[in-house]
Amino acid sequence: MRIVRVKRKKYKKLEIRRVSMKNRKLKIGALAAAFVAVQAAIGYPFFRFMVKVNRSKSGKKAKSKWNNLKHIKANSSRLNYPEEYEKGVAWCESQTMEDHYIISYDGLNLHARYLSCQDAKRNVILAHGYKGNAFHDNAKIAEFLHENQCNLLFIDQRCCGESEGKYITYGAKEQYDVQKWAYYLSEVIDNGLPIYLYGDSMGATTVLLASGQYLPREVRGIIADCGFTSMKKQIKEISRDWFHFRFCNLVLVRVDFFCRVFAKFRMKDADVSEALLKNERPVLFFHGDKDTYVLPEHSVHSYSICKAKKELVIVPEARHIGSAYQDEDLYRSKLLEFFANYD
Repeated sequence: MRIVRVKRKKYKKLEIRRVSMKNRKLKIGALAAAFVAVQAAIGYPFFRFMVKVNRSKSGKKAKSKWNNLKHIKANSSRLNYPEEYEKGVAWCESQTMEDHYIISYDGLNLHARYLSCQDAKRNVILAHGYKGNAFHDNAKIAEFLHENQCNLLFIDQRCCGESEGKYITYGAKEQYDVQKWAYYLSEVIDNGLPIYLYGDSMGATTVLLASGQYLPREVRGIIADCGFTSMKKQIKEISRDWFHFRFCNLVLVRVDFFCRVFAKFRMKDADVSEALLKNERPVLFFHGDKDTYVLPEHSVHSYSICKAKKELVIVPEARHIGSAYQDEDLYRSKLLEFFANYD
């Protein structure tokens, strides 16, 4: 009988232990779920706003509140130089161009428009900015380049125009798209002319990143107008200066987490430092000193670490991508000088 009683006590102790373990697991699971929910509540809306692109069934981007932000309006060439801007867009839209398509390394269908000219001396690949448009961002300079014997390839960055995609990666993946367009231009269109990579804003970051990749020998130089040095630095400044977040680093960690999970890239993949240390092609940097969208210090830093031949042109009173409007003669003369030196 004593043995039976001892066994019952042991069974009771085991049952108590099982219940306590079960309660402990439930508590841990609840805490983990709460932690994940908090991370999502803090980071996902910002990730969705900054990285994800919503499109309708027709493929068109949904209207965004992005353009209503005061920093966007203050730096908008469309608002600051309306007549010149619309004239440039109208010129682009009036041209007869060839449609070209490639497949990105991760399976996206990418689109570009090619405009040839008589007695061409060079090809220029034009990369537009964040959530931009091939004609709009390059509106001011496209006609000038074409008049000065440049064939133009207007690329639609992934997620924009007729190119596919769900996520903007701040140049992390776009750099490989530009690389592929450069090879397409040299091998398929194949006119044997020098190639220059020209980018505005995020497009500038994209071509700077691409400069660190293997490129066709025809690529002679890089032109970067108002590019940011890294996604991390740009997102940090936006969260701090535009949205007044007090704990920017916490926001960055959460955004980076969702970039890895959903968009399959890391924020550090969109940093031009390593590319500029490897690049051997000359780089012409432009930046407006009144730019509050991408601060001028970005181009100053990129210029300082670039190991290739380089020049930095800071244009007084110019806003974001406004240098070509603010001081047209200086901008054009620097471009022609750059081409003359490296054609």
